[in-house]
Amino acid sequence: MAFEIPQDLHPDLMPLAWLLGRWEGRGHGDYPTIEKFEFGQQIDFSHNGKPYLHYVSQTYVVGEDGKKERPLAVETGFWRPKPDNKLEVILAHPTGFAEIWYGEIEGAKIEMRTDVVARTETAKEVTAGHRLYGLVKGELMWAYDMAAEGQPLQPHLWATLVRI
Repeated sequence: MAFEIPQDLHPDLMPLAWLLGRWEGRGHGDYPTIEKFEFGQQIDFSHNGKPYLHYVSQTYVVGEDGKKERPLAVETGFWRPKPDNKLEVILAHPTGFAEIWYGEIEGAKIEMRTDVVARTETAKEVTAGHRLYGLVKGELMWAYDMAAEGQPLQPHLWATLVRI
C-alpha cells in the first residue's frame, strides 16, 4: 500500500512519519509466569498537526477462523520526537500502570527503554521494559522485553503488522 506524508504533519514528526496510519497483524507472547500465546493486534498512529503522535494499541484473541473473539490488552499514549533523533513516549494502560520511555530514532528503526513505571496498588508489578520497532520490507515489526512479577528483563511479546 502506498503511503503519503500528510500535508499538515508537524515538521518535528518527519522522523516518525513512517509510523502513521493503522497497522494490523499477528503476534506471539511468552513469559515464565504465563503460557505461550498468540494474538491479533491493531495499532493506530495518528496526528493532529501538533508535534506528537497519538498511539493506540489493541490486542485480542483470534479464533481459528481468524476473527476477533475477545479483547486482551490496550495501551495508549503519545510519541514525542526531540532533537538529535531522540524520542520520548508516554504510555498508559487500563490495568493500572503508566510508563515513560526514552529512545532513539534511526531511520525506520526505534529503540526505547523505560525510565519510569508507575502503578496503582492493584496493578501487575511491571518494573522495566525495552521496545524495538522497525519497518522491514513494508511491515511493522516490533518486540517488547519486560521485567515483571520478580522476573528479570526478557522477551515477552513480538509481532508483525501490515499497514491497512
